[in-house]
Amino acid sequence: MSDEDIRPVKLTIDGKERVFDIDEPDLPEWIDKKALQSGGYPYDRKMDWDEYEKTIEALQVEMVKLQVWMQQTGHRIIAVFEGRDAAGKGGSISALHEFLNPRTARNVALSKPTETERGQWYFQRYVAHFPTAGELVSYDRSWYNRAGVEPVMGFCTPQQAENFLAETPRFEKTVVDEGILLFKFWLGIGQEMQLKRFHDRRHSPLKHWKLSGIDIAGMEKWDDYTKARNRMLAATNSKHAPWTVIRSNDKRRARLEVLRTILRSIEFPGRNAGAFLEANPKIVGVGPKAFDQD
Repeated sequence: MSDEDIRPVKLTIDGKERVFDIDEPDLPEWIDKKALQSGGYPYDRKMDWDEYEKTIEALQVEMVKLQVWMQQTGHRIIAVFEGRDAAGKGGSISALHEFLNPRTARNVALSKPTETERGQWYFQRYVAHFPTAGELVSYDRSWYNRAGVEPVMGFCTPQQAENFLAETPRFEKTVVDEGILLFKFWLGIGQEMQLKRFHDRRHSPLKHWKLSGIDIAGMEKWDDYTKARNRMLAATNSKHAPWTVIRSNDKRRARLEVLRTILRSIEFPGRNAGAFLEANPKIVGVGPKAFDQD
């Protein structure tokens, strides 16, 4: 990201106009105080680290069992991760894959399409990475780029976006009918928490590369992304491919719910179906009306 992309941006939050300069070393107090509970998040503290470590390990043990069963039976899984920038997609994917055999569990994070790919059927470059027997494939952003970043940032035409919303339920019905287990996760984040995470990235020697010019430009398009998300969830939530919506201001709780959703949905030998697989209804919902999307 060039220095030209780093500029103060004007934001309207809770009816107030704010100026946010991501290059300032100190995080503004109005962000810091509201970050965790922004967007209606129901907790005022992050999950205790020791409790998180104990729970995530138990869930990852179950994921290893699931992978062994998949290799024995040939079952296939696709897990799609969508959400605003800095919503925690990468961390959730890492928690999912951490102890799985990478030979049969891989993540797909595609760059912008090549000239050849732009001339193909839109779904083609994603289908090329679909799992074979016994594989789990996650997508860090997916074909749903056409419902979010592309129309908001002007990378596709309005008609292309409309066509996508009409075609996707049929496309996903074909995927499910093929026998692939399809999970679609939308990770939700409050605006102040997004700004806090952008600021953290900007000033981190390890994570600054995660911040892009698109992220900066998107800050001022919060409402446009909200409208695009709501249209997407309404048009593409279906009985055969529902959206699991997870509030992710606390990354720890969000990661647990991702693993729980997958494990709760699949019966396999030796699965621990105890209470620790139950969803947290405060932060997990299904479909476009989950939490009356903020």
